[in-house]
Amino acid sequence: MDDPKHAPDAQSNEELSGCACVQDPFAALPPELRPKPESQMRGLRKVTCRGCGKTYWTNKSGDLCASCQKAGVKLPHTEAAQEE
Repeated sequence: MDDPKHAPDAQSNEELSGCACVQDPFAALPPELRPKPESQMRGLRKVTCRGCGKTYWTNKSGDLCASCQKAGVKLPHTEAAQEE
């Protein structure tokens, strides 16, 4: 009845204690000298849609939200710049 696949592993029940330097190589440094974590918002900019006024974050170059682009909203100054 002893199935080795379902037997509890003695090693997994023990709590593994480790040195903090293995987990965090910068643990000995003061907080102001530690490297800053990489921002998750890198490359994004906050934009207010010029069609509806909705504020959103994007990495695209336009100033229209997806809803206004889908609806076909055109901004007057961009149409004039394209005609010239």
